[in-house]
Amino acid sequence: MGGTFTAAAAALVLVMAGLLGAATANIGDKCSTSADCGAGQWCFDCEPELAGSHCVRSAATNPFQLVNNSLPFNKYAYLTTHNSFAIVGEPSHTGIPRITFDNQEDTVTDQLNNGVRALMLDTYDFKGDVWLCHSSGGKCNDFTAFEPALDTFKEIEAFLSANPSEIVTLILEDYVNAPNGLTNVFNASGLQKYWFPVSKMPQNGQDWPLVSDMVTSNQRLLVFTSARSKQVTEGIAYQWNFMVENNYGDDGMDAGECSNRAESAPLNDKTKSLVLMNYFPSVPVKLTACLQHNKGLTDMASTCYSAAGNRWANFIAVDYYKRSEGGGAFQATDLLNGMLLCGCQDVKACQDRV
Repeated sequence: MGGTFTAAAAALVLVMAGLLGAATANIGDKCSTSADCGAGQWCFDCEPELAGSHCVRSAATNPFQLVNNSLPFNKYAYLTTHNSFAIVGEPSHTGIPRITFDNQEDTVTDQLNNGVRALMLDTYDFKGDVWLCHSSGGKCNDFTAFEPALDTFKEIEAFLSANPSEIVTLILEDYVNAPNGLTNVFNASGLQKYWFPVSKMPQNGQDWPLVSDMVTSNQRLLVFTSARSKQVTEGIAYQWNFMVENNYGDDGMDAGECSNRAESAPLNDKTKSLVLMNYFPSVPVKLTACLQHNKGLTDMASTCYSAAGNRWANFIAVDYYKRSEGGGAFQATDLLNGMLLCGCQDVKACQDRV
């Protein structure tokens, strides 16, 4: 009996040690699987920088819950995925093998659950409907199409329904010419009931409504389009009436340089109260993405702060958002929220200051 008790006790100690190890794992600790890591982390091998797999962050800090949601919408920063729909392994919906780039590894649902709060989507007329697609010249092809926009919009609707205190922003590179094409998809998906109207969007650089008021009124979906005419014809905000944006692709990753993309007003134009910072290469490469989400990313945040007239970015857009050597794009977003909310290097330091 004593021997049996000793063996059982030893087994219990081992189990508890394993549980404690998982609960107290730190970013940078070696791991075999994500179960070895703590909450909000995953086990990832950032070759060639690190030897072997380590625990790195996999979830964003929610500033609304950590600090408050009582400030204007433009006083917070939001992790943003570039080409959120272009997902590794997404099956063909046309029956023809896809030949194009991918930019993310998680479903849109997983992106949102991990704290992504802004999605960049490319919308096209295709097969008598609106599709999400990679293409050129404004034309979607069978071999570059990902999925009907309705499928992704339904994922977003499900998230907003299940998370009544959260706000999601959609930034559309918009090639839809069908009359009311986008409006029809928003209606069919159920997203229209969350719509934040253009009439409430501030002019001349004024502050946005308080997040708490947006939540109370259930106007928790912001949609911006690259098509100027849609603001009049469908009530979809023309992006560059309300935000400035830096260059994208390789031009947006030059150290010490942060200038506006061609369609945007200059970054220091304070009549636009939102700032979007892109930080992803022209050709996405999974292997090197983790190396991009490091000091270069946070340095660019500071560079763009100066270029934008001493304004921190509200949106930080990246490819393969979870890949990093440690904190990655999540930590960069914490930096932005920290500076926006309390002038601190990390939003966690703002808990007792705001």
